[in-house]
Amino acid sequence: MRSIDLDSLEIFRAVAQEGGVLRAAQKLNRVQSNVTTRVKQLEQRLGRPLFRKQGRGLVLSPEGERLLAYAQRLFLLADEAESELRNGKPGGVLRIGSLESTAGSRLAPILSRFHRQYPDVVVELATGTTGALVQRVSNYELEAAFVSQPFTAPGLEAVKVFEEELVLVTARGVPPVTRAADLAGMTLIAFADGCSYRKRLQDWLGASSVMPKRTLEFASYQAMVACVAAGTGFALVPKSLLAALKSSQEVQQHEVPAKVRKNVTHLVWHGQPSTALAKLRELL
Repeated sequence: MRSIDLDSLEIFRAVAQEGGVLRAAQKLNRVQSNVTTRVKQLEQRLGRPLFRKQGRGLVLSPEGERLLAYAQRLFLLADEAESELRNGKPGGVLRIGSLESTAGSRLAPILSRFHRQYPDVVVELATGTTGALVQRVSNYELEAAFVSQPFTAPGLEAVKVFEEELVLVTARGVPPVTRAADLAGMTLIAFADGCSYRKRLQDWLGASSVMPKRTLEFASYQAMVACVAAGTGFALVPKSLLAALKSSQEVQQHEVPAKVRKNVTHLVWHGQPSTALAKLRELL
C-alpha cells in the first residue's frame, strides 16, 4: 500500500484549518481545482469521507478529525527531523499550552532562559483552561501543556513542575470566610468550564451543599480580580499571581482548607518528547 505523503496532508490540514477549499488554496498559493482533486484523492485512498458540508464551508468528519491528529504529529516529527539533521541542535516550532496563571507568574524567566540557550526554537504559547489544553495536546495541536489538578489525561505523560497555593478573594469589608457556607448567596467569578481551579472550588462548595447565586465567567485574572474588588463576588486564584496584580491590594484574602489550597501544576505531553521539549523539561 502506498503511504500518504506530507504534501497531501498539508493540503488536507489547510482545508481543515481554513474551513473551505478556496481559502486553503489561497493560503497554499495553489489553484482551487488542484486542492479539490488532492482532497478527493486522499479520501479515495483512505476509503473514508474526510469532510462534510456545513453552510458554505466544510467541517471535518469524525474520520477527518482522527486524520488531522495524526497529521499534526507527523508535521511535528518532520520539522524536528529536518532541524536535527541540518544543525544537530533543537530548532523549529515548539507549540505549548499553559494556564493563564502559570504563564503570568512562572513561565517568563524559564522561556527567557530557553530562548537564550536555544535561539533556533520558536516557542508558540497558547493559554486556556486545563480541560481545553489537555484536549489540544491529545489532538496533537499542542506538543505539551502546563495544566493543573484535577485533570484526566488518558494516553498522556505527565510530570509535576510547580506547587501552587490557592487563595480565596473577596471585596474588602466582607466578613471572614471560614467555611463554605459563608459564601452562600454570593456570586462565583471564574474561568469557563474546564478550569481546574473552578472545579476545585465548586467541589468544596458542593460538599457543603452551597450553590453560588450565579457564576460570571471571565477570560483573564486581571478582569476577575478587578471584578471581585468591585464587590461583585468571590474567586479562587493562585497566590503567586495575585502578588503581581495591582488590583490585589483592593481585595481581601481568605485561607481555604488544605485540600483546596494546595495544588500542583503538571506538564503533560504525548509519548517521546521532541528534542526541544526535552530541553525545556531540563530547565524546569
